[in-house]
Amino acid sequence: MRKLLEYFWPLLGLVAVVVSFYLLYKEFQGESVGVEVWANLKAISVSHYLFAALSTLVAYAALAWYDRIALLHLGVKHINWLFISVCSFTTYALSHNIGASVFSGAMVRYRAYSTKGLTATQVAALVLLCSYTFGFGNILLGGLLLTYNPGLMQRLSGFLPDIFTNPNTALAVGLGCLAFVAVYIIGSLMKFRAFRFGRYEILYPRPGIMVRQLFAAPLELLGAAGIIYFALPEQGNPGYLVVLGAFLLSFSAALVSHAPGGLGIFELLFINIMPDVPRLKVLAALLVWRLFYLIIPLLVALVVVALFERKKLVERWRGSQSEN
Repeated sequence: MRKLLEYFWPLLGLVAVVVSFYLLYKEFQGESVGVEVWANLKAISVSHYLFAALSTLVAYAALAWYDRIALLHLGVKHINWLFISVCSFTTYALSHNIGASVFSGAMVRYRAYSTKGLTATQVAALVLLCSYTFGFGNILLGGLLLTYNPGLMQRLSGFLPDIFTNPNTALAVGLGCLAFVAVYIIGSLMKFRAFRFGRYEILYPRPGIMVRQLFAAPLELLGAAGIIYFALPEQGNPGYLVVLGAFLLSFSAALVSHAPGGLGIFELLFINIMPDVPRLKVLAALLVWRLFYLIIPLLVALVVVALFERKKLVERWRGSQSEN
């Protein structure tokens, strides 16, 4: 079964990419995409590029905080912030681009954290808690947005079935998300027993860990959405909250698809949620997001991995020389 899953998720991601690119092609058929998108990229001011870069730093700093929180939950305190930040940055930069982030992230983290004495079980728990923190952030922000503005989902009318875009449905989902967060907070404060669901169980963390999650979980998503917000034009810009909502929905769908970098799926959903902004301007903003959030971090991460592996190789070679 495990071997079948190894082939299933990459295949699913590939199919999602192909279908999404076909739909995007239909979306922009007959338009001179390359020339207009390039013009829109040049129209973005230097200050907005700088704010987008700052938003990227906020997002990756929050991701490093995910790892730190997970390590504190495991009782691991001997690893310094610099190592955690570099490990987290490299992990997410690679897994965001490769796809299937839980699996790819686990391999990278184990390679790094095992050098600091962590076992495979500890690394697996760390990966799980980081993934849960990310999901917690989505639920918290999604609940707040849908409760505050239930009409947000109407932007996908005609693209999704009416039951999903109905404001009453959106409000019910939003309140349900906030109820889940409330139970999680109460469970942590009251030290409830683990919640079991079939083979799975959710352990309520200590209150100190839970409070950190409340701040760290949304921060990464706020920063990542900020990249797109600053890259969008002022004219027709629906505001940060709408951009944030569009990002949450699109990014979550892209992750579920297991497509590398959410390629195609992310753009398709986001463009349909932004009917007030010219589509090619939205596409330009999404390219800025890919550049800042995915491509540049990937290039830096590859250099970090190369240097790390070179250092380990040199250490092994010196160890073998001293034995001889």
